[in-house]
Amino acid sequence: MFTRLRRRVMQGGGIVGYKINGAKQWISNGGVADAYTVLANAPGGPTWFIVEKDAKGFSQDKPEEKHGIRLSNTAALAFNDVRVDVDRLIGGVEGQGLLQAQAVFGYTRLMVAAFGLGAGWAALDRAIPYSTKRIQAGAPLSEKQGYTHKLIVPNVARLEASRAYIEETADRIDVGEGSLNTEGAIAKYMATEAGNQAAEASIQALGGYGYTHEYMVEKIKRDVRITTIYEGTSEIMEMTISRDRWQSHLKTRGQHYHEEARKLEAVHTQHPDAGANIAALSMHALAEVMERARVGRLTRFQHILLRMGELIAYAECAGSLSRRAAGMAENKLNEKTSQRFDATALAAISRIFAREAVLKVAEEGLRWVVGAAGVNESEIAGFETSLGLPAVHRAQAGLISDMDYVADVLYNRVTKRAGLAA
Repeated sequence: MFTRLRRRVMQGGGIVGYKINGAKQWISNGGVADAYTVLANAPGGPTWFIVEKDAKGFSQDKPEEKHGIRLSNTAALAFNDVRVDVDRLIGGVEGQGLLQAQAVFGYTRLMVAAFGLGAGWAALDRAIPYSTKRIQAGAPLSEKQGYTHKLIVPNVARLEASRAYIEETADRIDVGEGSLNTEGAIAKYMATEAGNQAAEASIQALGGYGYTHEYMVEKIKRDVRITTIYEGTSEIMEMTISRDRWQSHLKTRGQHYHEEARKLEAVHTQHPDAGANIAALSMHALAEVMERARVGRLTRFQHILLRMGELIAYAECAGSLSRRAAGMAENKLNEKTSQRFDATALAAISRIFAREAVLKVAEEGLRWVVGAAGVNESEIAGFETSLGLPAVHRAQAGLISDMDYVADVLYNRVTKRAGLAA
């Protein structure tokens, strides 16, 4: 929480404490905690303090009536000349608060990303078995592409792309690469948006039942919704992602994502089924979109920055999922890795998501650059060529076949169909 200090408390020429004033809303466990970490704007800059629940001048409001996570106590707090001793200043030095916060965002946002991932799968794990029993027009919903290919398979692909990025980022943190704040933002953005979409699709998948308390997906949808808001909204994540990767683009003279694409092309040579070549196309297209944004000075438009954040998240998650598929084929993934899908199924899921990512990057990138007057009429054709649109469209070949296969895997039909073919 961010409050303001009224003054330092001085004694004998030295600082012995502080008086905190202000208020903060939406505090998790705000009404029940015994101690609070408070970010206050001290004379030396933003600073963290520890405040005890019974401190004089400190009060908590009644719990909020929320849309979801209703058992989680959330309350507003108020500070009226709350005295804290100097030994309650975290780190012992004023002005370190934002640096200290940044040091943990990579971890905390990764944690919320995992919430989104888990909630999304919890919803799908209810929609999938339901569809095997719900008969419509003489056949179960699970046999109908209009159900599986709209409501189930695309959400599986987005969730597994999120899982790949979460675990890849966690592995990098574990080996000492730092807190990886931008990667944490990408993981949180992708997983929470995917989890929210999967829960929404699961309500639709259950029809009227999905809208009732009895079938649980309604509760999952209410609970997962907060993950796109707390620990930084999706819009803040988009801005964080865009600003950081924009600096990478500038520092490498526009080569950052072209270089990432070449790495994925190398993965493709070893594992041609993992979707890395399609993910590489999205990286090349992203580099071109960002370069046009640079030349046209389009980052002066806040909306362009936000949309670039979304495109970056999709492209990077496509790359991560293709690396995961390649790693699974080589049996090189962490022993704790989810075994829900084998290497063949994961490769198909990777191709599905990579196709979605490359189409989004290329076509929406074109849309926003043209829409912001980043190219004139005579330059549009050249921009379309630089984006590799013909290759992007050709990459969509095989999409329905891959979706069919993933649906068969989800519904345990692969072995049965193989037996029939034999």
